[in-house]
Amino acid sequence: MNPRSIRALVLLAATAPMLGGCIVRTAADVVTAPVRVAGKAVDLATTSQSEADEKRGREIRKREERLGALDRAYRRHLRECADGDDRACDRARAEYREMQDIMPTIPAEPDY
Repeated sequence: MNPRSIRALVLLAATAPMLGGCIVRTAADVVTAPVRVAGKAVDLATTSQSEADEKRGREIRKREERLGALDRAYRRHLRECADGDDRACDRARAEYREMQDIMPTIPAEPDY
């Protein structure tokens, strides 16, 4: 054997234990990767309770804002209707109907 071959064998023998650990770790990473990816996908797909509560709160606030805007417009159109504007009367009726549809979807505030 020439000196170059001997050095290559010694180097291979010295690094073999280190490579074995790397290979085992890499194999374990490859095997567990699909499980980790699937777990992350489930986490992204599911909604936590706090996220659901936040979403519900945003939806309620949005309906409350719409109800407030309708109420202001309704009152303005009622005044215009009282002044004889027939189109304002029609708008007021339409706004009142929409307000009646929205009100049951807004939870009542507790009386303390």
